[in-house]
Amino acid sequence: MIIRGDHQVEGFGYNETFAPVAKMTSVWIFLSMAVAKGWELYQLDVNNAFLHGNLDEEVYMHLPPGFCSNNPTKVCLLKKCLYGLRQVPRQWFVKLSSNLSEYGFVRTYADYSLYIYRQQDVFTGLLVYVYDIAPAFNDAVASQKFKAYLHACFSIKDLGPFKYFLGIEIARGSEGMFLCQRKYALDIIEECRLLGAKPAEFSIEENHKLALATDQELHDVTRYRRLVGRLIYLTVTRPELTYAVHVLSQFMQSPREEQMDATRRVVRYLKGTVGDGLFLHANNNL
Repeated sequence: MIIRGDHQVEGFGYNETFAPVAKMTSVWIFLSMAVAKGWELYQLDVNNAFLHGNLDEEVYMHLPPGFCSNNPTKVCLLKKCLYGLRQVPRQWFVKLSSNLSEYGFVRTYADYSLYIYRQQDVFTGLLVYVYDIAPAFNDAVASQKFKAYLHACFSIKDLGPFKYFLGIEIARGSEGMFLCQRKYALDIIEECRLLGAKPAEFSIEENHKLALATDQELHDVTRYRRLVGRLIYLTVTRPELTYAVHVLSQFMQSPREEQMDATRRVVRYLKGTVGDGLFLHANNNL
């Protein structure tokens, strides 16, 4: 069942909204530490995560379709969260934080989505991205114990070793960990209909004058904004694109044809380098 949260009014139907989203900086530090220290990385998914939250506000909803009642003025008083409510992600995070604190985890002040557990020689790190949970363990027994605890609290799905997270493909070997957004890059190329285009050798022309462009403005600016937005996320594992994407992001307000052509050039550059990414070395003294 999903509620029409768009009908909620701030201060009446909800007070605060928040979703636990780990910072990318935290993700890189977390992964680098795990590779250098030899920690085991896993991926967990919470079944129906948002249904576990408890409501602080008094929320009413109309009777669901198909529910028969002789009194048309009757409504439901919610006791638990349902999908669609604006406060649901925050209430889920409150519930998760409470259970992690009971287990002994401490939330870091640098990133509220990163939790640390230490007890003698046992260390566990935990990254939370809405309802995706990525724990790192230095002890196999502690790993099984924590998973059992979390499953008892929420009913989780163990997705196994860390392989795919936030659109990032992860391959780990004895020498380190390789991070790549190959599928994400291919989706961008396909969306731009450039799968058959000739690859570009570099992402942006030297001595470009995109800021001085005077040609026609784009009629559909949403295509440009969407494409640049997707390229911004691609810089997570493709730092060599940072300058080009930084330049193109300056024209979000009123992009022109020349700037759109420059954006397509970045996509054609991707076509020749679609498998590139970052490698985190295991032989790293941090």
